[in-house]
Amino acid sequence: MPRAAAVIDTSALRHNLRVMARAAGSAQLMAIVKAEAYGHGMVPIARIAREEQVPWLGVALPSEALELRAAGDTGRILAWLWAPGDPDVAACVAQGVDLSISSEQDLEQIRAAARQFGVTASVHVKIDTGLSRNGLSVDQVHALAPALVQAAAAGEVHIVALWSHLASADVPGDVSVDQQCARFADARGHLASHGITGMQLHLANTAAVLMRPDTHFDIVRVGIGMFGVSPNPALGLARDFQLQPVMTLRAKIALVKQIPQGRAVSYGGTWVAERDSSIALIPIGYADGIPRSASNQAHVTIADRRYPIVGRVAMDQFMVNLGDNVAGIVPGDEAVIFGEGGQPVELWGQAADTIGYEIVTRISPRIVREYR
Repeated sequence: MPRAAAVIDTSALRHNLRVMARAAGSAQLMAIVKAEAYGHGMVPIARIAREEQVPWLGVALPSEALELRAAGDTGRILAWLWAPGDPDVAACVAQGVDLSISSEQDLEQIRAAARQFGVTASVHVKIDTGLSRNGLSVDQVHALAPALVQAAAAGEVHIVALWSHLASADVPGDVSVDQQCARFADARGHLASHGITGMQLHLANTAAVLMRPDTHFDIVRVGIGMFGVSPNPALGLARDFQLQPVMTLRAKIALVKQIPQGRAVSYGGTWVAERDSSIALIPIGYADGIPRSASNQAHVTIADRRYPIVGRVAMDQFMVNLGDNVAGIVPGDEAVIFGEGGQPVELWGQAADTIGYEIVTRISPRIVREYR
């Protein structure tokens, strides 16, 4: 093993996709592989999803969709986030990528590309039902509907789906889910009043797939769950949903040294040894994706025992306190930061005052991915 590796368990990924498919019932899966598949590697993860017969892939950026096309993926892909004038939008239309529209401007850009290439663009109409990010407000649907009807009649677009994003499906008992479902139904009714019917519907994310079957509709978008991370430990850990960790972050110990009582460790001296101690240097830091907020908070696992991070996480390294429990630990031994053999990533993220999503997604390209 190099100094560090993110070990990607492909069997766990396949298992998780099957668990999520069972939870989704009759709805189709859309595997969300944006942001390098939450740090796991977009192209290899997408290939495994296709091998598992997942009909849809979802990405944020048109450039991500084009990367998948360049890697040979010919299946259905949805991309939903871009700025006006992004040239990749036209390339996506030409290459048969489904695109989301959140405004009249989005629709016009897609229509222009459809005319340019002489094709029919596939679009998903996004509704802002309460997240207050991208999407048309329910009231704006009426205003855009005539343009949608015109574009469809001209053969410029095919309206594939109506969709939205839940704000708090991962918060137990949050009433906003019901409120958003009601607004989603209103938007669907508005479009139907203009003769726009027969669309597929997708609303559910991982948390809703697991907790709210009433939101499943035709397609469900599975992101963090496919990687074996709970959307919120308050709902339960991943193992409580029979999900398995896909990424395990491991690093070799670079150095073990003794420090005397009263000696400070790392920048700013935020931790001082209360007694003579052994500390181990782990040669990864915030440039590799270890959050600085893990300083003096999170733990790593060495030889099945947990040891605390002490001092500030630096750009390329951090220290852990072995205390009196050295037990033959030497340079070259392996530390598990999170994952199999260590803490679940969602709990590691809590200790670092963040979420499991951020922890896996921010693991940088300096860390080798090993697929097993």
